[in-house]
Amino acid sequence: MNHGIDDPPDSKPRRPAPVSLPTALTIAGSDSGGGAGIQADLRTMAAHDTFPTSVVTSVTAQHSRGVERSTILDRTDVRAQYEAVVEDFDVGAAKTGMLGTADIVRTVRDCVATADFPVVVDPVMVAMSGDRLLDRAGEEAYEDLLSVAALVTPNRQEAAVLVGESDDDPAPRAAGAQLLEMGADAALVTGGHGDGATVRDVLVTDDGVHAFEHPRVDTRATHGTGCSLSAAVAANLSRGLGTEAAVAAATDFLSRAVRYPLDVGQGAGAVHPLAGHRNEANERKTVVAVRDLVNRFVEADVSPLVPEVGMNVAGATPYAESVDEIAAVDGRLTRTMDGVEPTASVRFGASSHLARFLLAAREHDTDLRFATNCRLSSATHEGLESLDAPIARFDRTAEPTDADTMDWAADRVFGRANEPPQAVADEGAVGKEPMIRVVGATPDEVAGVIGHLRGVAAREDSGS
Repeated sequence: MNHGIDDPPDSKPRRPAPVSLPTALTIAGSDSGGGAGIQADLRTMAAHDTFPTSVVTSVTAQHSRGVERSTILDRTDVRAQYEAVVEDFDVGAAKTGMLGTADIVRTVRDCVATADFPVVVDPVMVAMSGDRLLDRAGEEAYEDLLSVAALVTPNRQEAAVLVGESDDDPAPRAAGAQLLEMGADAALVTGGHGDGATVRDVLVTDDGVHAFEHPRVDTRATHGTGCSLSAAVAANLSRGLGTEAAVAAATDFLSRAVRYPLDVGQGAGAVHPLAGHRNEANERKTVVAVRDLVNRFVEADVSPLVPEVGMNVAGATPYAESVDEIAAVDGRLTRTMDGVEPTASVRFGASSHLARFLLAAREHDTDLRFATNCRLSSATHEGLESLDAPIARFDRTAEPTDADTMDWAADRVFGRANEPPQAVADEGAVGKEPMIRVVGATPDEVAGVIGHLRGVAAREDSGS
C-alpha cells in the first residue's frame, strides 16, 4: 500500500548524539536576585561551552538593591555537595566565591587540597561599598586556602586584606608578589574598583608580570563582575588554556559583559555573561541583513548617490566591540553601465572607515546597528533639508591634528545632539571627498534615508 504525502511516516526513534563538554565547578553562595554568586557563575561557565556544576555554601535573600538575609550552610552539607560532584564528574577546574565563615573556608580548603584540577580563589571579602564581608577569623582562614590556589583574583581592597596592608589600594605588582609568597601559584589583582579611564588588571606569576587593559565603562551595573571574571577563568582552565591565556580571554569577556549590562530589577543592574555568546549567535543574521540591504540598493539603482570613493554598507552584531564584528562589502558598491554592483561579497572586518564611524556612533547610542555612505552634492544637500529625520553636519577644518577622524566626528555629532542623527554630512577637506554617512537601528531606517535622498537626486537628474 502506498502512503499519501499527508500520511505520517513510520514511527522511528531518533538516534541520540551526546555532547561532551569540559566540566567546571563553582563553590559559592546563591544570589536569589540572579546577578552574582552561583547564578552568575553558572551562566558564565555555560557561555564558555563548559558543563557547570556547583557547591552552594550559603543562601541569600537578595535583589538588585541589596541583601535582605543570608544563611550559611552547615559544613557537612558543603562537603557532601563537593564529594558528590567530584565522585561522578571529571572536573577540569573549580572556583570559589562567597564562603562566609572561617569554618566554611577551612572546609573548602580541606576539600580541594588533594584535587587534581586547578582552583581559582575569588576571595569575596570586601563589598563594593568597602564594607568587610568576613570577620577576622574568616580573613585569616584564607591564608590556608591560598596555598592550594592555582590563581587568586582579589580586587585591590581584598588584596590589601590578604597581605595585611594598611593601605586599601596597594600596588598590584607588590601585592601579587606577596600573594605568591603566601602559596598561590598566580595572582590577578583586578582594577575594576578603581578610577581613571582605563581598567588595569595585573597578573603576577613566577614568569613575570602581565597587565590587561580595557576602557572603563561608566556604569553602576557592575553586580557580579568578580564572580563572572573568576568563573570565566575557571571555565577557560577547564578547557585546557594556560593561566595567562585563560586570564586574557576572561578579561576580554568581562569587558563586554560590563559594557552591555542587564537592565533588571529596580537597582543598577548586573553584568551580562551571555553578551558574547549572543553576539556570536547573531553573526549570520547580521551578514544576511547587510546582504539584503545591498540588494535593495542595487534594485533601487542608487548610482546617483555613489561617491567617487565608492559606497559601502555595514552592519554590527548586537554587542559589537571591534571592526572585526562589523560586516560590510569586501570592497565597495560601484557604478556600472546598468546601475550599481558590489565588487565582492559581505564579510566581517571588510570595512575600516565606515565600520569605525559606526562603532564610534554606538558609543553614544548602542541601538545603532547599520550604516552606509553616499555622495554629498547639491541634490543630497537639498534632500537632507527635507528629510523627516534628525541630521547633523561637521566641518573637518575644526578637527584636531592628532584626532582619529571617525571617533572625533562621531563624538562631535552624536555626543552633542539632543536627538541622535540618522544622517551626518561631512563637508570634506583637501583630499577628502564630501560625504553623507547614514546610520540606523534597523536596515529599514537606513534604506528609508537613502530612498529619500535617491528620490531627490533623481528629480534633479530629470530636471524636474
